[in-house]
Amino acid sequence: HDFWIEPSNFNPSVGEPLLLHLRVGQHFMGAPVARDPRLLDQFVQVDGKGVRPVLGIDGRDPAGRTHISAPGLTLVGYSSRTSPVTLPADKFEQYLRDEGLEEIITQRARSGRQKADGHEVFSRCAKAVVLAGAVQKNDALYKHVLGFTLELVPLKNPYALSPGEAIPLTLLYRGKPLEGALVVAINQKSPLNRIAARSDRKGRVSLTLPMDGNWQIKAVHMIPAQPASGAEWESFWASLTFNLPPRR
Repeated sequence: HDFWIEPSNFNPSVGEPLLLHLRVGQHFMGAPVARDPRLLDQFVQVDGKGVRPVLGIDGRDPAGRTHISAPGLTLVGYSSRTSPVTLPADKFEQYLRDEGLEEIITQRARSGRQKADGHEVFSRCAKAVVLAGAVQKNDALYKHVLGFTLELVPLKNPYALSPGEAIPLTLLYRGKPLEGALVVAINQKSPLNRIAARSDRKGRVSLTLPMDGNWQIKAVHMIPAQPASGAEWESFWASLTFNLPPRR
C-alpha cells in the first residue's frame, strides 16, 4: 500500500497548529498510522528557521504536531525503519506489475522463482510541502534534500504552478539519480486517473497535473535484500504530497 503525509491544512496561517497525519492505503484513501517509536527513523520539519524534529505522542494519530512560524513554504519529512512482509506469489507478482518493477519479475523468472512467495523488507520515505500565505519568489525550500534513502525532489515550487502545467522532479536513491523508476501522480479528487512516467538517466521526470487539489506523487524501488535481513528483496517507497492551487 502507498504511504504518505496528510497535513491538517496544506495552506495554514502563520501561528496555526499543523497536525501531520501518516496514512497508508490506496487511491489516496488511507487508514491512519499512529506514531510508533519502533518504526520511526526521522520525522523533521524544515522552514526558514532551519531543520528541527517533529514531536508527537507515541501511539497516537496524528503522528506529528507542529506549528507554522513564518510565511512561505514548510517542508516536513518522515522516514521509517524496515518492516518485513510476505505475499503469496500471485499477489507479489501483481504488486510488482502495479509498481513498475518488471525487472524484479524478470529476475524471479530467470531464477525459476516466479511461483514462490515474495519475502520482502520495506521502508518508507514520505514528504509534504505546505504554504503559509502567498508564494515568495526566492523561497526554494521545496527542493531541499532531506537525505532519505529514496526521495522525490521537486524542481519547481508546486504552489507556483497552475493546473495543466508540468511539475519536474528528480528521484534520488541514496543521494544519486535513479533511472527507470515508475513515478506516479495521484489527485485526491480523481485518484483512478493517474499520471505516470519513467525517470530518465538523470533521475528526472516531468508530470503534467491537469487539475487543482491535493496531489500525491510516489515511486518504489526494489533491490535484492542483504542475507542478514531474512528476506529476498528490499523495497524503498517515496512519496510527496502538496496542494496545487486553482488556475490564477
